Amino acid sequence: MSVTTTPPGTPPSAAPGPDAAAPEEGRRFGSRGALVALGLAIVGLSLARLVSGEDVLTSTGTSAAVLSLSLPIAMAGLGGLVSERAGVVNIGLEGMMILGTWGAGWAGYQWGPWAALVGAVVGGMLGGVLHAVATVTFGVDHIVSGVAINLLAAGLVRFLSEIAFVGVRGGGPTQSPTISGGVPSFDVPLLASGPDLLGKLEDSRIVVVADVAGVLRGIFTDVTPFAVIGILLIPAVWFLLWRTALGLRWRSAGENPYAAESLGVNVYRVKYLAVVTSGALAGLGGLFIVLFSGLYKEGQTGGRGFIGLAAMIFGNWRPGGLAGGALLFGYSDAVRLREQGSGGVLALFLFAAFVVLVLGAYQLSRQRWVGGGVLAGLGLVLLALYLGVDRLPNEVTTVTPYIVTLLVLAISAQNLRMPTFDGVQYRRGEEH
Repeated sequence: MSVTTTPPGTPPSAAPGPDAAAPEEGRRFGSRGALVALGLAIVGLSLARLVSGEDVLTSTGTSAAVLSLSLPIAMAGLGGLVSERAGVVNIGLEGMMILGTWGAGWAGYQWGPWAALVGAVVGGMLGGVLHAVATVTFGVDHIVSGVAINLLAAGLVRFLSEIAFVGVRGGGPTQSPTISGGVPSFDVPLLASGPDLLGKLEDSRIVVVADVAGVLRGIFTDVTPFAVIGILLIPAVWFLLWRTALGLRWRSAGENPYAAESLGVNVYRVKYLAVVTSGALAGLGGLFIVLFSGLYKEGQTGGRGFIGLAAMIFGNWRPGGLAGGALLFGYSDAVRLREQGSGGVLALFLFAAFVVLVLGAYQLSRQRWVGGGVLAGLGLVLLALYLGVDRLPNEVTTVTPYIVTLLVLAISAQNLRMPTFDGVQYRRGEEH
């Protein structure tokens, strides 16, 4: 990595950041690409619904479930993004999310959902502090520290549950009582309140129109303020990382901490703040899991911290792509939960075949013969699977979201660029 020399006395906030030399990097897949991808996804889902007859693909219930299932993954992914942009690999997101779920359950059953928010953030931050002390102060290998936090969190919450929940009505060694007060919600004016125009459009079954109406109806009905906070955090993290002096320091610590140190940046402090913030975001992801089920249960994270990490990698260490990865997993999980049989999951294979074939055709049009050929072949395999299978075993249906995650990572792994010093041990004053 090349380091740009700055005049003496230049403050770190004014120094060119790691992305300054190549501003086009952030625009490789900008708003236009996102709109095109969204349009293709809607058309593909509409065609898959029309061919398969599975209304669950774009129904109101599925869309509402997608939001609830995607936000925990998105928050964990944002936590990993902040940490890794500062150069600290955070495999401990799962453990921090576990601590967040327990904190949300403990505070929520006593004082309500807003207290659950505070408990989740504090629980996640404690995990972040532990990871920062181990990796930044003592130089422990980042992977080892993260795995240790995951194991420690699982044992700690069981011990705490024995103390706090046993003997309490509705509680036990593996769960908390139900959150008190209920979760507030509202309908978005003009879109989901008043005359049910979206509902009528959804019932019309008109191609694309009915599908868009169903998606919008699910998103804008029974919206919780916590969901609004989670959604707004995605652009907020982007703004923090790429439009503020603090974000520049975080990214500098992940790209070249020795150059940042030479400009007067306290790299230790910057890394600490990033890792603790990472834990808070992962803990917030735990809150959404607790709100979805109404209480804390042991093991309810279900590996979503790791999936959030996968979403971050899929998004190439950027919030927009990360959100797309979280939505993809949340959507496949929502279809699985909403559909009693395997018809909805099979329809997902049809949709996936459409997407992969379009990507393959795009690659071939740009004379990328190997990549385009592989994608085209994969699309044909998915199409053959849809046409040749009448019913999937329950075991396959259950793991479909994880298969989707692995498939997407395999496809997207060709153009990834992680921060240069991500996971590299840093010691102040040393030569690198």
